[in-house]
Amino acid sequence: VQLQACGGGLVQAGGSLRLSCAASGRSFSSYLMGWFRQAPEKEREFVAALRWSRSTTYYADSVKGRFTISSDVAKNTVYLQMNSLQPDDTAIYYCAASRTVSFTRSAGDFGSWGRGTQVTVSS
Repeated sequence: VQLQACGGGLVQAGGSLRLSCAASGRSFSSYLMGWFRQAPEKEREFVAALRWSRSTTYYADSVKGRFTISSDVAKNTVYLQMNSLQPDDTAIYYCAASRTVSFTRSAGDFGSWGRGTQVTVSS
């Protein structure tokens, strides 16, 4: 699976951004698609995930209620709508795909990664 993420940028606190992740390659309809982020000098952390085949969604507590992960099967694209952004959301955001049959928030379980896209939230 090849992944390409885009949509990052600079936004003021309270603003919104939508990230997109286009997938291509072998059949990935059963994959777990995830978004992770990594802030400077911090470890990569789980943000949200979606089971493509069932549209089941998962969120980190820190973004629950503010971020929404969704997919457009026809476009092979996964989205991350980010609302009420705060400076602590500043990070490089990565999309990833995992073949695991159960939910995981561990970055090590995701075998395919896209290039990151920078999100910067100013106060």
